[in-house]
Amino acid sequence: MSGATIIFYLLAALTLGSGVIAVTTRHIFRAAISLLFSLIGVAGIYFWLDYQFIAAVQIVVYVGGIVVLIIFSIFLTQQSGEKLPGQKISRLVFSGLAAFCGFALTIVQVLQHSFTGSTATPVSPTVRNIGEELLALDKNGYALPFEVVSMLLLAAMIGCIVIAIRTPAALKKDLIREEINMILPSEEKNLVVEEEIRGL
Repeated sequence: MSGATIIFYLLAALTLGSGVIAVTTRHIFRAAISLLFSLIGVAGIYFWLDYQFIAAVQIVVYVGGIVVLIIFSIFLTQQSGEKLPGQKISRLVFSGLAAFCGFALTIVQVLQHSFTGSTATPVSPTVRNIGEELLALDKNGYALPFEVVSMLLLAAMIGCIVIAIRTPAALKKDLIREEINMILPSEEKNLVVEEEIRGL
């Protein structure tokens, strides 16, 4: 086994392992950090394939944009150390079916299209050539997929808003803390806050 193969398997293990942790852990901050490492693993695979520009875009847009936005939203909620509530069985089943359908669709597409060798001169992966292919409207262009993928930024912003929204229980806890801070002295404050929160 060559060194390049070992590097590929290490990057693939980092990507898949971090992705599994991101969707299975109940700590929201740990999930965001796992997503960060998963996207870094994808960028590493692009570097391994000698596509520096695509790897740089992966790091700037996804790692430096979407994940950082999600982490800031988590910090704004001031609940980064708390566990997420357990999900219903119906949601778990639906998520598993969605992941299975996506995986099955990918496998079907890979099996239906064979990879044949070509004697044509490969196009050098320069920024100019990549930009022309992304904005081309012919059958070999990627203008439509490029616009669809750009909607991920909007989806990430909506997800950050959902994360930052406080639940009624959290708002009630904050109101109780403020009322107790105004009424009781500091030495009795902590005990009463803990008792009130446990009662919720």
